[in-house]
Amino acid sequence: MTASTRQRLVVIGNGMAPGRALERLFESSPGAYAVTIFNAEPRVNYDRIMLSPVLSGEKTFEDIVIHGDGWYIRHDVLLYKGMKVVKIDRAARTVTAENGTTAEYDKLIIATDSSPIIIPVPGHKLAGVLTYRDLDDVHAMLLAAKARGKAVVIGGGLLGLEAAAGMAEQGMDVTVVHLMPTLMERQLDPAAGHLLRKTIEERGIKVITKADTEAILGEKRVEGVRLKDGTVIPADLVVMAVGIRPNAALAKEAGLTVNRGIVVDATMHTSDPDCPPSAPMRQIEGSR
Repeated sequence: MTASTRQRLVVIGNGMAPGRALERLFESSPGAYAVTIFNAEPRVNYDRIMLSPVLSGEKTFEDIVIHGDGWYIRHDVLLYKGMKVVKIDRAARTVTAENGTTAEYDKLIIATDSSPIIIPVPGHKLAGVLTYRDLDDVHAMLLAAKARGKAVVIGGGLLGLEAAAGMAEQGMDVTVVHLMPTLMERQLDPAAGHLLRKTIEERGIKVITKADTEAILGEKRVEGVRLKDGTVIPADLVVMAVGIRPNAALAKEAGLTVNRGIVVDATMHTSDPDCPPSAPMRQIEGSR
C-alpha cells in the first residue's frame, strides 16, 4: 500500500491502552494507516502499573518500557514527545498541540487517560505537593527522598499505599492519612483493612485513619499537614493519592458527547464515528 492510499490515523495519548490498540492494528492491517502520536509526556510508552517498583528502586525506567524508540521506527510511526494536544477541530479534521504543531487525520483515537484528583485545601499549590500518576511524579519523589525527610501521603487506597511503601524503601519517614476508618475500604472489608494496616505499620509506615485534611502548611514549601481535629504532621513532601477522574475536557471542548467520561457505544466509538477513544475509557473512573 502506498503512502498516498494510507489513511491518516492520529492518536492523542501514548499510554498502555493506545499502545495495545496499535499492536492489534499493525497485526490485523499492516501498512493501512500512517500513524501520528501526540504524547504529553516527553518519553516513549511504558508500563504505568510498574511505577511502584521504580519508586522503590527495584526497577529502572528502562525495565518498564513497553515500546522503545525502535518500535515506532519499525512501524513508521511519527511520535511527538512532550506535546500536549489542546484542540480538536472536527470540521477541519485536525488536532493542534500547545506549541502549534498541527496534524490532519482521517481517523482519530482519543486516549487522554485520567487525571489525579487534587483536594483544594489551603496550601495545595505549595512546592512539595505531588500526585502519584506518572514517571515525573516518581522522579520528584526520588529526588525528595535523597534528603531522607518526612512524607505525608493523603489517601489510603492502593496508589497511596504503593507510594508510601516506595518512599519508605527510599528511607523517608512516611505517614499515611486516610479519611475512612479502614484502608482500601472499596476493596477490603473492615477486618481485612485492619490486617493490612498492621502489615503497613510493621514496615515502619505510620497510619492515621478517620483523618480529614484541613490544610497543607508552609510559606513557600510544604512544612506540614493539619487535620481537622487539630493534629499537625510535619512534612517535607505531601503526596495526594485520593483518586482519579477521566480526562475528558478535550473531547468535551470538541463537541463530543461526554458524561462522567467520553460516552461510547459497544464498539468504543464516540458520538463522532471518526473519533473513537481507545479502550478501556468508559464513563467510569478507570484504573491506573
